Amino acid sequence: MRKLGFVIALFATLAIAPTPSHAQSTDSFAKALHTYGSYRVVPNITYLTANNWEAKLDLYQARDATTPSPTLIYFHGGGWVQGSKEASSLTFLPFLNMGWNVVNVEYRLAKVSLAPAAVQDALCALRWVYRNGKEYNVDLNRLVVMGNSAGGHLALTTGMTPASEGLDSLCPGSEELKVAAIINWYGITDVNELLAGANVRNFAVGWLGGMSNREEIAKRVSPLTYVRAGLPPIISIQGDADPIVPYSQNVRLHQALDKAGTRNQLVTIPGGKHGGFSDTEMAKAYAEIRGFLDKQNIVRLTAN
Repeated sequence: MRKLGFVIALFATLAIAPTPSHAQSTDSFAKALHTYGSYRVVPNITYLTANNWEAKLDLYQARDATTPSPTLIYFHGGGWVQGSKEASSLTFLPFLNMGWNVVNVEYRLAKVSLAPAAVQDALCALRWVYRNGKEYNVDLNRLVVMGNSAGGHLALTTGMTPASEGLDSLCPGSEELKVAAIINWYGITDVNELLAGANVRNFAVGWLGGMSNREEIAKRVSPLTYVRAGLPPIISIQGDADPIVPYSQNVRLHQALDKAGTRNQLVTIPGGKHGGFSDTEMAKAYAEIRGFLDKQNIVRLTAN
């Protein structure tokens, strides 16, 4: 079992460091992993160039990995208008501590390109993993996508969007893009609901901009649009007092997936807000995630 001291030391190293730039943050995190854990870190790999902007990802791999390993592909939150992969590094520490590979993905925010750019980028990141995974001991049959908030939305669209939708047109290929499971932390499932009315959110309006067909595009990038039989198992975690993403969105997703016969689970954090869960609540959530993935015979989230 990996030592708890690794996690404690890593948090301490980052906590005492001065507020860094994005590049420095990645470098500090990588150095801490090298010092306190046996990890290979490959930062800022360009997986796509679009709008003269290089989309990059960081790859974390256990140094002692000799066979293909389960791999988490992670998307940060921020309402598609802010956030960075560097600022989210600690989010996936539980997976690193269990010996997984992790691919931490950045994508085009609204200031670079409006919807559906972020969805396109996320699919291209998955394509990159398919094409380069062998080099990094990635088991393509044990890929899990995860994200928080807007990142949860991107995890859902990455695992649910059919090839026929053509949202992978920036990185065409013959590979069938599929994942073994989706972990959705309070992600948006119905973008149109956030564009007007009682649940309007400025970040969603900002992502769609003033496009005349924004309702059509919003539907095209909404996970609820793609509910059908044959999807990978999906587990969603959300507080029922979330003030940012209506809790009802993930209730609706859960109900629609049940109706379609897709394996899924909704983990409700009573009184929980938009993340910021307590240690006890996080322990509960990860226990549910472990149980869910084990039950589906996808991967075992057992510490080494």
